[in-house]
Amino acid sequence: MVAVGQSALSGERLREVDGFLAEAWADQARHDERLRGLTVDVRFDRGVAHLDGAVADPAQLRLVRDLVGRLDGVLGVWCRVSVGGRAPVVVDLGCGATKQWPGNLGLDIYPAPGVNAVADLSASLPLADDSVDVLFAVHILEHLIDFLPLLDECHRVLRPGGVLHVMSPWWRHVNAVADPTHVRLLDVQTFKGICGQRPPGTPRWYPLHVGCDGASIFADLTPLPPDAAQPSRSHLARFFD
Repeated sequence: MVAVGQSALSGERLREVDGFLAEAWADQARHDERLRGLTVDVRFDRGVAHLDGAVADPAQLRLVRDLVGRLDGVLGVWCRVSVGGRAPVVVDLGCGATKQWPGNLGLDIYPAPGVNAVADLSASLPLADDSVDVLFAVHILEHLIDFLPLLDECHRVLRPGGVLHVMSPWWRHVNAVADPTHVRLLDVQTFKGICGQRPPGTPRWYPLHVGCDGASIFADLTPLPPDAAQPSRSHLARFFD
């Protein structure tokens, strides 16, 4: 939940938070019987938890994600974990020359080293239905006048249980307006609208985690099937006013 007037955390503060989170997770992993035998490595980088490893089934991955996300100070949970022996299909949207993880499939409107396919993100994505496990939209949404069609496309291509990771400048930070190619301002509350206020019949999302460090906002969203219930008020209250 964003407090008005929140200031960006310094690099030193974020490193200290990472150290706290690593200790807290190690302690939980030692004492939580549900985590015994799971081969998932959890690393923290500026408040974002990075998960690597392998699990036997989706329920185990969801358990680890949920427990990591409950730690105070975690801004997002980015996951590259094999499930049932299958490595995840990970796509970077608008990656340019920099991917979040080497080996990701990179899509961008301009050709560049690391771009595997040229695609206009304001149009249809060149990806099959239910074909992707993880999508990254890092510093992308703020460049699109209308980003809802892209979110609908992300919903279409993600497999059930897949995750869309969003990172964008927070509207109160100078980075949001310093780049003249930014055409949208975003806040944590923006994702409340995405998850709960869109018209009936549109693709809907469940917020796994949403956070803000005073400079950027982070959101981990998973697609809801058409017949699924809305997120509960108590769950939404974790992240939104």
